[in-house]
Amino acid sequence: MTSPSPHEPIILLDPHPRKISRIFDDATKRRLEKIATVLWHDGSPASAGHLDRYLPQAIALIGQSPLDKARLDRAPNLRAVLNVESNFLLNVDYAECARRNIPVLSTAPVYAQPVDEPGRTTPNTLLAAHRLGKEFKGDNHDSFLLHGKPLAIIGYGNLGRALHPLLKAFSREILIHDPWINDSVIRDTGAIPASLDECFSRARVVFIVAAITDENAGKIGARQFARMQPGSVVILGSRAALVNFPELLAAARSGHIRAGIDVWPEEPIPVDEPGRTTPNTLLAAHRLGSVPEIQTLIGQFVADDLEAILAGRAPSRCQRADPTTVHRLRSIPVGAWSLADTTRKPQ
Repeated sequence: MTSPSPHEPIILLDPHPRKISRIFDDATKRRLEKIATVLWHDGSPASAGHLDRYLPQAIALIGQSPLDKARLDRAPNLRAVLNVESNFLLNVDYAECARRNIPVLSTAPVYAQPVDEPGRTTPNTLLAAHRLGKEFKGDNHDSFLLHGKPLAIIGYGNLGRALHPLLKAFSREILIHDPWINDSVIRDTGAIPASLDECFSRARVVFIVAAITDENAGKIGARQFARMQPGSVVILGSRAALVNFPELLAAARSGHIRAGIDVWPEEPIPVDEPGRTTPNTLLAAHRLGSVPEIQTLIGQFVADDLEAILAGRAPSRCQRADPTTVHRLRSIPVGAWSLADTTRKPQ
């Protein structure tokens, strides 16, 4: 990598755990290089020395580098921070960025459709087949049609909003629970605002697609599952920590509910994970968002919004961090990151 001249504006990359080759196609690379000199760092997280050396020249940071106030003081030209890990992590002083009018953006909206499309088809599979160990029983004597059945969405963020129109083809009775959204907003979509307990007691299929926060971690458990009609379905598609996982598996093991699970307390899924052999479940290994064709959309979203910001327009592709609520989120980083990595301080 050729070092830029001392006063040259740069775009600083620290995309780990993403790989540049996965998220930036050649056309998007050229777009970024027309904006400024790009430091194409790849592989492991950028070192503190590398970041501190180039932050004074950076007009944009693409990645998940720790940014406390002291480090932001070293970045007087910074115009945008673009998180390509696609979670808002506890590694940024969001209030200080807001004070400096530096938008902190996440590419999370990229994943809404590829996560939700398989999520919509999973109930049909569960209704027609029960998993017994590694085998499927082919009869469908206790299945039911989704058409005309009440359905529920827990969480109305990126995933919930993408899932909702897909479910409208099946039902006119769609319940939505999201305490961060006013009931009138939900009604305006044609859905029914409902409490958490109402969603589980009324819906035949409940889609759990909420973000994880301080308030809702482990909140869904035996009480909610017991309220469901026998044979109803739970689809867990966002964060495992939203549910009491042993109680979810117990409800499926008893035959009272069926469960489609894409997210797990520990990933990769351990070989001795009880969910591997729990009947009345379908398993996926956090792969719903890994559709190859959408990976390069991450880079395209970044380029679109960076061009907009530098032209004096508002970003419209990525999700912007809300400094009043972002500190309540507790997303677990993907890939090789641990929670300690997201909170590490500049060295």
